[in-house]
Formats: sequence, structure tokens, C-alpha cells
Amino acid sequence: MLLLEAGGSDDVAEVRQPESWPANLGSTRDWGFTSQPTKHLNGRSLLLSMGKVLGGGSSINVMVWARGHRSDWDHFAAESGCPAWNYDSVLEIYRRIEDWHGTPDPEYRGKGGPVFVQPAPDPNPLAPAILAATSAYGIPTFGHQNGLMMEGVAGASILDLCVRDGHRRSIFRSYVLPVIDRPNLTVLTGARVTRLASRGGIISGVEFRWLGVNQSVRAGAEVVLSLGAINTPKVLMQSGIGDHQQLQRHGIPVVQHLPGVGRNFQDHPRLESVWEHRFPVAPRNNGAEVTYFWGSTPGLTSPDVQTCVAETPIASRENGVRYGMPEYGWTLIAGVVAPKSRGHIELTGPDPDDAVCIEANMLSDPEDLRTAVAAVELSREIGNSPEMRPFALREVMPGPVKGVALEQYIREAAQTYWHQCGTAKMGRDAMSVVDGELSVHGVQNLRVADASIMPRVTTGNTMAPCVVIGERAADILRTVHSL
Repeated sequence: MLLLEAGGSDDVAEVRQPESWPANLGSTRDWGFTSQPTKHLNGRSLLLSMGKVLGGGSSINVMVWARGHRSDWDHFAAESGCPAWNYDSVLEIYRRIEDWHGTPDPEYRGKGGPVFVQPAPDPNPLAPAILAATSAYGIPTFGHQNGLMMEGVAGASILDLCVRDGHRRSIFRSYVLPVIDRPNLTVLTGARVTRLASRGGIISGVEFRWLGVNQSVRAGAEVVLSLGAINTPKVLMQSGIGDHQQLQRHGIPVVQHLPGVGRNFQDHPRLESVWEHRFPVAPRNNGAEVTYFWGSTPGLTSPDVQTCVAETPIASRENGVRYGMPEYGWTLIAGVVAPKSRGHIELTGPDPDDAVCIEANMLSDPEDLRTAVAAVELSREIGNSPEMRPFALREVMPGPVKGVALEQYIREAAQTYWHQCGTAKMGRDAMSVVDGELSVHGVQNLRVADASIMPRVTTGNTMAPCVVIGERAADILRTVHSL
């Protein structure tokens, strides 16, 4: 097995120390993608960070382990026609891979697997106060977020984190590092995949750039792309797999016409509401230790809002300038977790060094704006509740705005939750890119195993669902190749 990673080592303080995760954004460990300006965000662009380092996103993210909702996985199974993707099957995978260090719950949690997970230890006093506030509002409290809570509409809990002994436990350190000395595994850093080599619709190898030189390697069995929701469709299109009109426009020979490559782009919008703290309190763990889920309208069977609590003041650049940021504060970061808006990714040229054009289209669907309004209004209810008064000197933003003024605030506030996905979706319709076995339609010896295959974004943070996608790929490869 050859593992190609465009970035470098994860053995740096900014990666290893949980509280330092913001320092990775915009660094050499970040691809630093930027979306096109959109009228739905008042002409703003989005900074779309993605991991460019061993461990990918799991080495620069906020370390939250969130499995997704029952309805997400049952949707995956329905779209693919493969029951191995349904909730009950995926729950078995989660129990198998987890090393859970919280209150035992054998129905939902596993022990002894490669992924160390625990509830945020010794959380900031803000966290239990938020649980008290959400409980008073009518949102039930759960012992952890990855069990019964993900089978209903609303719930609150301390966050599950991949942090061990005060250090980030990335997926690279959980899976690859323990076996990196095996003779059948080569890990090559600084190696950026540029194209797939093919012959007659059969993928025969990979082209990549290493130490400034173009290289190629033959694939003895299969190629698995795990490049993320932006680079995976880019490499597919650069390799002649995508919409034939776009490929022909850039002079790229068509290997397989798949119009869904680069389409169906999804992300969770995040919307910050900020309070000034009465006194300075240092963030603990990852600086975000509690969350709640909620349904914004009656009759929902799964949540459409998630809010995490940041133990520091955070806001978009535009709102930070408009309102002013306190020296000490905390933030309720609401997310629209069942977005209807869809974007797309296109090539700008035939060369691998040509940038991609990312049309995120965040909040383009009116339903997402309605949900965002409800999410921010709930943030204000929780943040200004009696349970939070000991921590709040004042509400900084947005304040008591309504109607069009609140919608304008949201369009200035909306940023990415860094949960980009969907651009090589799994399914059986004309816009699908991979099947239930993660094989690219119409192409041999090529699979995709990353967030791009999600038919829709999962409810909550996406690291854990990506691990399940990787586990499914491993199970499939073991079966196909009798490993």
C-alpha cells in the first residue's frame, strides 16, 4: 500500500495541542480554499479550510466525534440500495472502532477499538450552565451525544472528543502511525496527486508531484481517492472523469461522462452570537465542550439545528468590525445541519495547478435562511437565560434585531462549519458518482472514500462519518481481494 499525502508531518505543537487548533487555519497545513462571492452572503466569499497534513482534517479540526443521525445513515442506504450503510449496520462499525472512555453504554459504545473517544474532561463552567439553560428551555440532556440522542429531534450533552492525555488523537495517529513500520506500507509526504492514469476505462495508476518532480506509480490492484470534497472532484475531472462538456471545454480527454462530479456541494453554515464574559476564564480542552441539537419546526423527525459553545468570542470579520469584539467572551455557534442549499465545483483550466472554482451557494435556499433565523433566535434565548447570567456581562451580538435586520445579520455572519461534502455522491441516479461499494460508475479499479461520497451532509460534525466511510471501504476491499 502506498499512501500519498500532499502535506507534511503532524508532529507540530499546533496540531498536537487541542487548544491550538485555530493556529492551523490559514497555515501551511491548510489548503486554504476560497469560494466565489455570493449574493446570498451580501457578496462575501467563504474561507474553506481543509487539512493538508498527515491526518487531513482530523489533524486541524476541533476534534469532535459526532456519528450523525439515524436518518442520515438510513438515507445513505436508501440512496445506494445497500443495507450495509443503514443505521443499524453503521452502529456496529462504530462499536467496533471506538475505545470509549466515558460511562459504559454497551448498546451504543465500543471499547478497545483504534479511536480513543471521551467526553470533554473537567469542562469549563460554561458547559454545565448551558446544559441547565437548554434543559430549562425543554431540550433534554443526555449522558453523551452518540447514542439515543442521535435517534430523536433534540438533545444536549457534553461533547465527545478525540483528545487523550491532553493531546489531539487524530485519525492518522489512531490508524496509521501504529502500523507505519509494516513492510507493506509506504507513507509519502509532500506528494500531491495530480491525475489518475487510465487505459480503456481502467485506472492503471496515479500521477503525483513530489520534490518538485512529476512522478507516476502503477496500481497493483486499486486506487482509492480520499482527497476531500474539493480535491477529489478536481482530480477526477483532471483525469477525464466528469461532465463531458466541461472536460471538452478545457481540452481534457473524456474517460467517463459523469455529470455529477463536482455537483451537490454541501456545507453546514455557522452563525455566531457573542456575549461578553463577566470575568476571564481560560478555555479548556478544545475550547468547545458542549452542544445541543434542536428542531426548528414542529413535525421534524431529526434536528435541523446544532449549536456548539466556544469559550472565546468568535465572529465573521464583517460583524466583528461592526459590533466590536470583547476581550473576554463566549459564543453560541449555531449551525444549519440539514441544509437545502447546493453548490458546485468546476475546473478553471486543464493544468493540475489551475485553481478550482467553488460556488458554495450557502443560504441560497430560502428554507435555510428561515432555519438560520430560528437558530439565532434560539441562541439568544439560551444565551440570555437566567442560567447564563452569571457568565454574561452583556450580549455583544446580534442584540434584539428582528425581520429583515436579523436576516442581514445572518448574511454577514454566515461562515463554514468546515463540513464540506457531497461532490462525488453515492447513489443510483444520473448525478451519482459512486455506487454502494464506493466504486466510481463506469470506471474500473477506482473507489472514493471521503466526505465527497455523502448523498447529504450528516447531522453534526463530519469526522466520525468519514471514518465510517473509510471502514466501509476497508471491509469492501478485504472482501473483494480476499484479504
